[in-house]
Amino acid sequence: MIANTKSAFLIEALRTFRGYKTRTEAAFSQLRAEDWFRQVDTEANSIAIIVKHMAGNMRSRWTDFLTSDGEKPNRDRDSEFVLDSSTNPEQVLLWWNQGWNLVFAAIEPLSAADLERKVTIRGQEHTVLEAISRQMTHYAEHIGQIILLAKHFRGAEWKSLSIPKGQSAKLGVAAERTNRARRG
Repeated sequence: MIANTKSAFLIEALRTFRGYKTRTEAAFSQLRAEDWFRQVDTEANSIAIIVKHMAGNMRSRWTDFLTSDGEKPNRDRDSEFVLDSSTNPEQVLLWWNQGWNLVFAAIEPLSAADLERKVTIRGQEHTVLEAISRQMTHYAEHIGQIILLAKHFRGAEWKSLSIPKGQSAKLGVAAERTNRARRG
């Protein structure tokens, strides 16, 4: 149960972050082992690299969220774009889950009053609301990349994460039947 001290923004931010995580994990479930590490060209990032970067960002931004700069001095951002040859999908998923655990641990205890508090990211002051919004946008960009790559790699075997192509009308008819049944 969400306490009354939560704002609509915090409730929505948590819902959005949980949705990002769930949706991306549905894409992950369709990957073959090699898909995690494939690149569309030599300058592109693989899904594993994107996850490693997101996890590094999450560790930096959400550890001691209210009390230290969101860009930790021990973060080596450049190393987030390099994989060790022993990296495997299980390691990538561990990074993923550790990062999200930090996100939720930082946001869940916040109250509406915390939204106006000030935090710093790279020495720049932000309200908590601005900092959370910034991360929502950042993660959405990378999740879009992950899903696009996963869909590309799976091709015709891809199972849609939303309404499959050509199924919108069928979904609308089913929804209307459900609504009529509810109305009696």
